[in-house]
This record gives sequence, structure tokens and C-alpha cells, in this order.
Amino acid sequence: MVSTVPFPRRPPGAVRPDDTVRHWYENELGWATVPGTPVDLPTGLRFDVLEVPAEAGYAALRHLGPGSPVAVRADRMRVFVAAGSAEELPGLLDWLEWGSLTLDLGATGSGGRVEAPLPPGLARGADRGRVTGSQGAAVWLRPPEPGCEVESSLPTLSALGGGGGGAPDLVRLVETMASECHRIRLRHGCAQPLAFS
Repeated sequence: MVSTVPFPRRPPGAVRPDDTVRHWYENELGWATVPGTPVDLPTGLRFDVLEVPAEAGYAALRHLGPGSPVAVRADRMRVFVAAGSAEELPGLLDWLEWGSLTLDLGATGSGGRVEAPLPPGLARGADRGRVTGSQGAAVWLRPPEPGCEVESSLPTLSALGGGGGGAPDLVRLVETMASECHRIRLRHGCAQPLAFS
């Protein structure tokens, strides 16, 4: 006779890690989350997300304000930008004369979603406080501040021409990211051995 052992049960009142993450986004930041596990954030409501190689993202950080949220996951960087920016990206790249090149620069906008980076307190591992984004989960490089409206710190096209408000300029941000993505592509292309027949 085969005896089966039941799976261990969660102690009464135990909080799942996803519940903690969802609580931080919904209650501390006032951001919507997508139902399910893992916790995802819908884009196109309060923000869109530009994603580039981390190397290109680090070069562009100088164009962001101190309150502009930025996350990293492995070798990719996600820069949170004003809602609607994803739809503007192809036209902006054309205007900046980058539209004819294939760049490792993606955007997630209306109707999309991105993995919710771990809240700042959960992103610290047993490795003495170093950020653990390279281990798989997205983590905040520059987290949003609870109690602050994130929209005013996001790069936007309306900042073009000094329209006020102090939001970072999306044009400068995209120009820098596109330049860096192209440099990375050229560097990787030059590293390939030449093929002779």
C-alpha cells in the first residue's frame, strides 16, 4: 500500500512574497498591478517603459531627473517614461535619423505590461546589500518614491522647447540611448571574425 504525504501548508497568516510586492505597488505607490503571479505592472496608464542594454541605459542616466524610476534585470535596463511615449518612439527615431537602423531599443506602452521590480527592501540579498538584479528578478536602480507623483519626473516630449514642469526631455534621452545602442552594435560587429572563402 502506497501512502502519500500531503504538501506542507503555509502557516495561518503567512504572507506570500508576491502579496508584499503587490501591496507596495498598490498601497505605497498607488500603481495598478495585473492580477496573477508574478506581479506585473500595466503600461500605458501612468507610464510606458523603454528597454535597452544596460550599458546604453547607464550612458543615458544623465538625462533623467533624480526621481525618474529606472529598473535593471540582468543586462537590460528599463527606463520609465511618460505614458504615450512608446507610440511616439518610431516617429521620434525617424526624426532623429535613427529610424533606418535596427537598434536594440524597445518600448512597451498601452495595453502592455512589465514585470514589477522588487521593492527596495526586498531587492537586497544575502550578499551584503548588493543589488541582485543579475540573479533574474528585476530590481530598482532608481526606485519611485512612495507618496510622490511619478508622472512629473518621467521623460516626456512636452519637455521639448522648455515647456516647463521640469520633466526630463525624452528627445535627449532617446538620442543618447540610440547612439549607445548603435555603438554597442558596431563594437559587437567588429568583434566578429572575418569570414574568408
